[in-house]
Amino acid sequence: MKKIMLILSLMLSVYSFNFAQTVDDALRYSQIFYSGSSRFTSMGGAFTALGGDLSTLSQNPAGIGVFRSSEITMTPQLFHINTRASFKYDSSDDYLYDFNLAQAGFVMNLIRNNSETGLINLNLGYSFNKTNNFNQTAIINGVGDRSSLADYWAEYNNGYTVDEMSSDAYLGWTGYVIDSISGYNDQWGTVFSGYGEETSVYGQTITRYVDYSGSTGEHAISIGGNYSNKLFFGAALGISRLRFTSHYEHLETTDEELPSRYSDLSGFSDFRYTFDYDNTGTGFTFKLGTIYKPIEALRIGFAFHSPTIFRIHEEAYDNLTAHFDEGGLQEASNNILGFDYALTTPFRVMIGAAIQIKKLALVSAEYEFADYRAARFSTVGNDSYDYSLKNQQIKNSLKSSNNLRLGAELRLNKIYLRGGYSLYGRALQSEDINRELQYNSLSCGIGFREQNINIDLGYTNIYNPLNYILYDTYSETAISDMWVSRNIFSVTFGYKFGY
Repeated sequence: MKKIMLILSLMLSVYSFNFAQTVDDALRYSQIFYSGSSRFTSMGGAFTALGGDLSTLSQNPAGIGVFRSSEITMTPQLFHINTRASFKYDSSDDYLYDFNLAQAGFVMNLIRNNSETGLINLNLGYSFNKTNNFNQTAIINGVGDRSSLADYWAEYNNGYTVDEMSSDAYLGWTGYVIDSISGYNDQWGTVFSGYGEETSVYGQTITRYVDYSGSTGEHAISIGGNYSNKLFFGAALGISRLRFTSHYEHLETTDEELPSRYSDLSGFSDFRYTFDYDNTGTGFTFKLGTIYKPIEALRIGFAFHSPTIFRIHEEAYDNLTAHFDEGGLQEASNNILGFDYALTTPFRVMIGAAIQIKKLALVSAEYEFADYRAARFSTVGNDSYDYSLKNQQIKNSLKSSNNLRLGAELRLNKIYLRGGYSLYGRALQSEDINRELQYNSLSCGIGFREQNINIDLGYTNIYNPLNYILYDTYSETAISDMWVSRNIFSVTFGYKFGY
């Protein structure tokens, strides 16, 4: 009865989620996996020194100065991702498809001279470029032979009373999955550990369904030109939009007849915990770039991106249900809570070089630097929340990253064959469980150009390992080893006018 009265009183309280604004969020919105036209992606995105492609407006805005005519392009994309998850000697695969717009834009001549010296042209351009695709699903299956998510709730909240515990533990307590140890009001046990009074009974089946969706995309407005066919220059304003939705369902079910300390409940069967949060935001950045051509066959490119300042709105919600053979369904949920905060991502520097081999072929390479330790959360409006601890966690958990992109193109009359490789380096400190996380990308493509039209096809595969932590307890850290493979198919339609 005492527990029931506490539930009625606490249902009117407001609980804060202890998982909002994490290091993972800071890294997720700071990393950029450049996408764009099929030519751009099939050459590994190595365009810092090349230009002449609308996708470069989000990378090196000096690329707009390479255009000699006005042009419009559009790139639809088919995104396929497969995730293999291994947990407790079991493994499973899950996949999804996503059809989206990877790039669309135009460039137009403002000034065009026929001379070979001075300001030869000045161009204005706009391009939308997808910079990250968050869509992913995974199914994790295994046997909880030593621990449970409920143990994490109980251990994390030892030393806290009911009105002080975290929101997820409160739901577990409401659903009778965790309860206080006899004689204490701030020490907790679980249905699997016999609430600290009986022999532990594990061996339950654990299943977690993970579903991520959303993306980041940038609207780049750029102006740039060509000076004496030696120096190409440009500047761009980037307006980024982000949307990320995270949903997971964690189910634990047992065939054991687990007792309950309450007379009206017996025969615990299973519990299901779901957690959802949704982030939407807008960010602004400024970019400068140059491409210098010392000789006809060589181009050297440089670009600087200022930090992107995002303003993000987040909503979070969680729910728990528990089933008992006697007593039926127990259900509890927390109200949807909203947060507003700002995130400043690190600046980026890119340098690249490209070699033109007559009219037969070209090769391009570039290096990108980003220091993810510089990412920072901050308040917006009248919010007085102190982000100093979370920002220190970012500094302690992340590090600078070195990214490499390579590309090549072979011209066979009107047909172009392309290939590329990209490496997005490690961004997590050596103490992190995902310290080896890096992304490798292989790409290829083919293009056709005839007078004022072009059609390009591209394929990219991005793959990476990942350690996914379900929960962490004193007895074990429950980890799923994942292997993630993304297959991206794109086609670009382009049209030149005024050439």
